[in-house]
Amino acid sequence: MRDAILALILVVGTLRALRHPYIGILVWTWVSIMNPHRESWHLSTFPVAAMVGGATLIGMFLTRDKRQFFMTTPAVILLLFTLWMCIAYQFSFYPEESVKMLVRVLKINFMIFVVMILLYTRRHIVALVWVLVGSLGYYGVKGGAFTIATGGSYRVWGPSDSFIEGNNEVALALIMSIPLMYFLRSLYTHAWIRHAFLAAMMLTAAAALGSQSRGALLAIVTMVGLFWLRLDSSGARGGPRSQKAMFGLLIIVGGIALAAFMPESWHSRMDSIGDYKQDASAQGRINAWHMAWNLASRNFFGGGFEIYNKATFMAYAPDQNDVHAAHSIYFQVLGEHGFVGLLLFLLIWLFTWRWAGWLRKNARFNAQTEWAAVLGAMVQASLAGYIVGGAFLSLAYFDLPYNLMVLVIVTRRWVEHYQAGDDFDAEPLAAKSKRVRAGKNDRSDAKA
Repeated sequence: MRDAILALILVVGTLRALRHPYIGILVWTWVSIMNPHRESWHLSTFPVAAMVGGATLIGMFLTRDKRQFFMTTPAVILLLFTLWMCIAYQFSFYPEESVKMLVRVLKINFMIFVVMILLYTRRHIVALVWVLVGSLGYYGVKGGAFTIATGGSYRVWGPSDSFIEGNNEVALALIMSIPLMYFLRSLYTHAWIRHAFLAAMMLTAAAALGSQSRGALLAIVTMVGLFWLRLDSSGARGGPRSQKAMFGLLIIVGGIALAAFMPESWHSRMDSIGDYKQDASAQGRINAWHMAWNLASRNFFGGGFEIYNKATFMAYAPDQNDVHAAHSIYFQVLGEHGFVGLLLFLLIWLFTWRWAGWLRKNARFNAQTEWAAVLGAMVQASLAGYIVGGAFLSLAYFDLPYNLMVLVIVTRRWVEHYQAGDDFDAEPLAAKSKRVRAGKNDRSDAKA
């Protein structure tokens, strides 16, 4: 039954993408972030993303819906970063092993540009947030309930064969989704909806802690701190001060309760953060960071994607026998694409942060654009978690941060057009033509 329902959703979404490709983008994002086919018995090996993505691209050229071909500073830098990866690949240490990851990253980045072309209305933007929250909220709510039911004795894991399969990776993704949940909560006045989002936020936080990831603890502390600071610019109902006081109390009480609830094994693991010199895992990561630095210092283009093996560590690592993955978005990019690649990667998030800040400052004083200010503030909170938590995880190419970039780019474009008097939420051309034809037919029938 589950497989049949999932297959029906995918088939309908694929067919709808041929006429309205923005629907295909939403389905493709759902598939790439949540990996729902990994939860099925018969669709786990089916090329779902390729099917939906192909239909979306065909629909992009066939549709009569509006499309926005444009480039912005963050998008240009992402394009340069993508081109640089292609250039650096030519100098890979292991090109045959690296090509699979290169193709995967190129597919993701290409579809990110497609998203920026096809999404333009407020409805599109909110729908994308819903997809992101729903995709990760599934694991957050389920994982939080699992953590509470088991007393935190077991770790929370993500979908198999995905970027967020590991406990560390899924924890960071869940942390980044919590501010987006708050954004959706701010759009509604119904008490039960707002309470439901609040419960989802708490359960997702519990799931992140239930992963027993030390990097996740640092990330959630950073995210929560900026989240609380940004509440004064969110335009939340009830007044910024009352919201800050309520959430401040909730964060303190909830944090203490969750920490007290976790088992002794969790506390022992978190306490090891301060004793990193005695921790074998931490020393292994530091050894991998030294390897990446030494490799990039001697190889302008880096070493390519698949450099975490015995031969590379023997050539560049202080401890040649301690082979680890990068466990850091920064050293991951540095080792794989050199200092130029790292610079471009950092610039993507610098300008994404600044554009989110532009929304927070320029959209907050108008009732019609206030939602964009909330989104900008919450994207910054999500990025804060990624910037800190990513220092200890290999998630440089994960879709979610790039979707955050899309959100601020498309939302800023919407705000600027609204302030200029343009109506970006106007009815799509295809729908308008259909309505006009229907009206003419009604009038003809009336005359007859």
